[in-house]
Amino acid sequence: MKYHPLDVRLFIRNRENFMAKMKPNSIAIFNSNDEMPRSADGYHAFRQNSDLYYLTGIDQEQTILVLYPDAPKEHLKQVLFLRKTNEYISVWEGHKYTKEEGENASGITTIYWTEDFELIFSGLMHLAENCYLNLNEHGRFSTEVPYKDIRVARELKEKYPLHNYLRSAPILHGLRSVKHRYEIEAMQEAVDITNKAFRRILGFIKPGVTEYEIEAEILHEFLRNRATGTAYPSIIASGKNACVLHYIDNNQVCQEGDVILMDFGAEYANYAADLSRSIPVSGRFTERQRDVYNAVLRIKKEATNMLRPGTLMEEYVEEVGKITESELIGLGLLTKEDIANQNPKRPAYKKYFMHGTSHHLGLDVHDVGNTYLPMEAGMVFTCEPGIYIPEESLGIRIENDIIITEGDPINMMADTPVEVEEIEDLMNETVIG
Repeated sequence: MKYHPLDVRLFIRNRENFMAKMKPNSIAIFNSNDEMPRSADGYHAFRQNSDLYYLTGIDQEQTILVLYPDAPKEHLKQVLFLRKTNEYISVWEGHKYTKEEGENASGITTIYWTEDFELIFSGLMHLAENCYLNLNEHGRFSTEVPYKDIRVARELKEKYPLHNYLRSAPILHGLRSVKHRYEIEAMQEAVDITNKAFRRILGFIKPGVTEYEIEAEILHEFLRNRATGTAYPSIIASGKNACVLHYIDNNQVCQEGDVILMDFGAEYANYAADLSRSIPVSGRFTERQRDVYNAVLRIKKEATNMLRPGTLMEEYVEEVGKITESELIGLGLLTKEDIANQNPKRPAYKKYFMHGTSHHLGLDVHDVGNTYLPMEAGMVFTCEPGIYIPEESLGIRIENDIIITEGDPINMMADTPVEVEEIEDLMNETVIG
C-alpha cells in the first residue's frame, strides 16, 4: 500500500459497534473483493471490499472475517483469515501480510490462513442460529456478475439450509454513514491531495492542451502524494463536453474561450475525495461565463448552509430547486411563466440542472447511507450544484465536500480555490513546478 496505515483503534471500534447490533447467537462473514480478470492473463488492480476494510483495515485479496460474539471461546469471537504466502507468490507478487502484520493492522488476535477457513468456519456455524451475510445493497448498484459475496451466500444457504440468514448491510450502512475522526482525517488527506492537483493544473491549462494531458497532471500529483489513485474516473470536459454529466473520454483539445469542467478526487487509505471545478481555458471568464459561474456558486453556498442535523434529503432537494429556479430566471434561461406552468414531477429547472445536489461520501465516492433518514452530525456529503447549457457549449459544476456538525457545516475544501478572481489570478500567475 502507498498510504500510511490508519489507527488500528478505528477498526477495533468498528467491529465492536457492528457486533453490538447483531442478534444473539449470530455469526457474520465478510469477504474481500474478487481479483477481477481483465484479459488474457491480466487482472484489474485489486481494490478491497469497503465493508471488509471498514471492519479490519486489511487491504489484501483472499481475506475473510468471521465475527461470532457468542462463541464459546473468547478467541473465536473475532477470526481473521489471510492468504498464505509461499516462495512462488513472494517472487511473482511480492510481500503478503504475516499473521503478526495482520494483527497489527486489524487488532484481531486470532488469525488463520485462508486455506483453513472451511474447517474452522464449519465448527462455528454449527453452533450459531443466525448468519449475517454481506451483499452489495447500494441503491445504485446493479450487475449480472455473481460477485464473491453473492456466491458465498448461495453456497452457505445450500450447505447450511436450516440457519436463519440476516442482512449485514442495514447495520453497516448506518454505521458507515457517520464518520469517526480517524475517517475524517483520512478523507481530509484525500481532499488535501486533490487540492494540490487542482492548484497544479491551474498553472498548466491553456488553449491547445488536451483533456488527457490535464488528467495526466492530476494523476501525477495524486501518486506523488501517496494516493492509491483516483476515487473514480476523472472527468475532464471542455466546451460542449461539460454538458455530458459523466464524460470520461478526455480526448479533446481545449479551445480558447471555452470553460473546462473537471470532476476528480484522490483516494487515500480507501477513502474518497470528490471535487468539481469549472475554469476558463484562456485564464479569464467571459462576462456570460462569469455570470453563470457565480449563479452556481451562490446556489452552492446556500445549499451548503442547509447541510445540518435533522435535514431531510427530499426537503433539501426541493429547497435547492427553488434557489436554482431563481438563478435560472436571472440568467434568462427560464421565465416566471415557465415556473408557473411546470410539471411538479419534472420541474423546469431540471432542463439545466439534471443531477442531485448531494450524496454521502466516504469509503466509496457514492457512499452508503439512508437518504430517507435525517442528516446527522458526523456525516460527510458532497455539495455540487450545476448549470448546463448545451446551446452555449457551457457547463458549470462546483463541488465541495462538507462535514455535518452540531454547529455550522465544515467545508473540507476551504483551501481549494473557488471564487472567480481567485481562479483567474492563479491561472495567470502560477507556473507548474
